[in-house]
Amino acid sequence: MNRQAQAVIMLLLGGAVLRASIGDLYLRYVKEGLRPFLIGAGILLVAAAVMTLWYELRPRPKPEPVGAHLADAETAGTTEPALADAVQRPHDEPGPEHGHEHHHEPRIGWLLILPVLGLLLVSPPALGSYAAGQAGSVLTSQNSASDYAALPAGDPVDVALLDYASRAVFDDGRSLTGRNLRLTGFVTPGPDGQPMLARMVLSCCAADGRPIKVGLLGDGPAGVAADTWVQVVGTYSGKVGKDPVNNADVPYLQVTGWQEITPPKQQYE
Repeated sequence: MNRQAQAVIMLLLGGAVLRASIGDLYLRYVKEGLRPFLIGAGILLVAAAVMTLWYELRPRPKPEPVGAHLADAETAGTTEPALADAVQRPHDEPGPEHGHEHHHEPRIGWLLILPVLGLLLVSPPALGSYAAGQAGSVLTSQNSASDYAALPAGDPVDVALLDYASRAVFDDGRSLTGRNLRLTGFVTPGPDGQPMLARMVLSCCAADGRPIKVGLLGDGPAGVAADTWVQVVGTYSGKVGKDPVNNADVPYLQVTGWQEITPPKQQYE
């Protein structure tokens, strides 16, 4: 792999990162707050690739023939050792003007073309019910003693799944009681075959995504296909189950109504 090939692949990689970052595609891989860093990295990759191509493709003066040095030496009537070394060096080892043409890196560098093709040609969906079924719920340990702030005004009030689960398990639902709550997530099969509401929670990127799961009681979205996004309205239920994957607590919601929705732009919490 020569430097020109390296520059082309670096240019494609930087362009693919910028393409994903300028739109909403990056949200399937990382948290929303990392967008400025992705854009900066893409710009740096493109700039480095352009500078490398310019350096490699710029015209260079042709080196003087070896005989010209020898003729000049003979004309001047001198055969200094330093001049003789300079004359012989192009035959013994490449000088600076020759090294760049033969500089190669290991062939493994070609594997960088795979993520480039992945970003340019493939648009994988965000993590969904399959990933949720393979991992345990993120509620694995009790929070330190603290007071949960009152929910905002509104009826129903929008509550994130992680917030609902934390209040239900660690605050015994005190801040949820008496309120109509609206939760948004995708449908995933529960251990008993009944539908649950879930959403993936990211610490940094999709590689560390783990689900938060909420069980549904009452008139829930029964018979709805997995990965269908729904908004569920209901009230706090004191029922708490166990996630069979990691034995974490899974709170339940008493459903009073629900509707299918278009998947949101930001599918992770």
